[in-house]
Amino acid sequence: MEKTYDIRQNARPVPPSDAMDRKLLAELVEDATLSYAELGKKVGLSAPAAHERVKRLRQRGAIRRVAALIDPQATDKTLLAFVHVDTAGWGKTTALMAIRRFPEVEEIHSVTGDACMLLKVRTDGAHALEQLLGHLYATPGVKATRSYVVLSTYLERPVQAEKTDDWPPFDVPA
Repeated sequence: MEKTYDIRQNARPVPPSDAMDRKLLAELVEDATLSYAELGKKVGLSAPAAHERVKRLRQRGAIRRVAALIDPQATDKTLLAFVHVDTAGWGKTTALMAIRRFPEVEEIHSVTGDACMLLKVRTDGAHALEQLLGHLYATPGVKATRSYVVLSTYLERPVQAEKTDDWPPFDVPA
């Protein structure tokens, strides 16, 4: 069996310690360019207190990095697809994980269900998606793929700091 322990796993950061940390994270998700003075004003802290808390959030791994969210049209990557990958045996092989070298591959997930892996990819069209699928099929162990091309996106956002503590009752239409 191939060793896969060197493939990066999601780090397990310490969660935010309190509601103030969640408020800070929520504001930073919306605009990570805020000064500490602006950030503090939004959450009710002084600039030095906001700076100290953000520093601790970074040290604990709650903030992994700061990045710009790019409009896909600005890079001509307007075709969004999700690709289920079926493999023979365990899917997370070094050969399969090498697909991350292509900038069109935005996410790679190991999943349960009828597929081993789920990829989120963005390309400049059907031909580029076909080329990427060709590379997947050339990967040892890949048996099949199922691609789902997105027609419209109604919600796409980064991880949110808030969470639902009290779920409302599920409304079933009459």
